[in-house]
Amino acid sequence: VDLESPEEIEEEIPVVICAAAGRMGAAVAAISSIYSNTEADVLFYIVGLKTTIPHIRKWIENSKLKEIKFKVVEFNPMVLKGKIRQDASRPELLQPLNFVRFYLPLLIQKHEKVIYLDDDVIVQGDIQELYNTKLAPGHAAAFSDDCDLPSTHEMVRSVGMQNTYMGFLDYRKPVVRDLGISPSTCSFNPGVIVANMTEWKHQRITKQLEKWMQRNVEENLYSSTLGGGVATSPMLIVFHGKYSSINPIWHIRHLGWSPDARYSDQFLQEAKLLHWNGRYKPWDYPSVHTDLWENWFIPDPSGKFKLTRPDS
Repeated sequence: VDLESPEEIEEEIPVVICAAAGRMGAAVAAISSIYSNTEADVLFYIVGLKTTIPHIRKWIENSKLKEIKFKVVEFNPMVLKGKIRQDASRPELLQPLNFVRFYLPLLIQKHEKVIYLDDDVIVQGDIQELYNTKLAPGHAAAFSDDCDLPSTHEMVRSVGMQNTYMGFLDYRKPVVRDLGISPSTCSFNPGVIVANMTEWKHQRITKQLEKWMQRNVEENLYSSTLGGGVATSPMLIVFHGKYSSINPIWHIRHLGWSPDARYSDQFLQEAKLLHWNGRYKPWDYPSVHTDLWENWFIPDPSGKFKLTRPDS
């Protein structure tokens, strides 16, 4: 038996998840899946806007999640003023909470290592394993590479699936070309991040990300019409060649890419983390593999959040 040193077992695992208006059920399912599948000491940082915080707090305190350890953190969207280009094509990608991952050290004080998760994930493995991801010296974060996506037989490849930098950055712009990043470089998905706060602060990652947000407002360097969305592109630039890898089984994504592209059931059973990135969310209809998500969903005691189902 591999006996870990007691310190390792006792370490508190901070997990950051956003609770956005209209998608609170997503955060609840994600939290419930993590909590149910680990013995580790998890501290949830639940980030919301002033208006949504009372709702999520009530949901947790009046459900079986009342046992979890959590802190509710208010995110002030004023920090984003002048840094986001209004883009009509996918307004949901401009939600202020999409940018919470840029500001991790501001939200979290005492932890060295932090996990950030998008709300549209569920965790089927032990979060301790993800937390144990090794970050190379000098790396502020670890992500899963998009070229690690399961091969064709696991999933029907959807048209236009983004897995290179070309899908996110506008290579017609000299500023983008001057970065010297080949357009065929594998992208990564920042919906699952293991981050080192010391390195993050040391390298002033937040400042760098803000610089690229600002440049985009001025020069439109990446467009959310390129399936990528506005929160991914600055990260692709800032972390290029400077990140560690998360085991791909800890980030099976694109479950929300199309309403009928399916993975094999056996493959999904073995996956440690499932991510419904894309438009087709498991609390909405149509979407795929909703049963796996609904396993962890806890109905809203206040009745405000309801699942959209074909028979509802």
